[in-house]
Amino acid sequence: MKVAATLTVNGIAYPVEVEPGTSLLAAVRDAVGLTGSKEGCDDSECGACMMLLDGEPVNSCSYLALQAENSEVTTVEGLADGRELSPLQTAFLEHGGVQCGFCTPGMLVSATALLERNASPTEEDVRIALSGNLCRCTGYDGIVKAVLAVAESDAP
Repeated sequence: MKVAATLTVNGIAYPVEVEPGTSLLAAVRDAVGLTGSKEGCDDSECGACMMLLDGEPVNSCSYLALQAENSEVTTVEGLADGRELSPLQTAFLEHGGVQCGFCTPGMLVSATALLERNASPTEEDVRIALSGNLCRCTGYDGIVKAVLAVAESDAP
């Protein structure tokens, strides 16, 4: 039996109907139509599905959609300003933080949450903040450099 709910995603309220056990990831991808967040493991292990829930990173594959009602959900699509990439998204491109791109949405979301909490992170802070996000391609160095470059530039 589907349940009616309203999910606020990237500042827009979306009325949705979901089964009680539907994950936030499935609701955002299927009911809302935003497919930037990826399903890598469906077990909270890889971080590809990371979204911000009231500013805090969550593995949306294991967070229920109905739990997100009355909260603000931010996906990777919500990090850009219209068609303009965020400074962090641009830095990922400039510093080699993107290869296959599958982990990139989750990495960007986790890094955004870090920079919101700590505008001047150390390399260790960045690596700890990204420890819930797995990447098989980049070796993490370009990603870490990108986050530190944004922190050093005082860009949001």
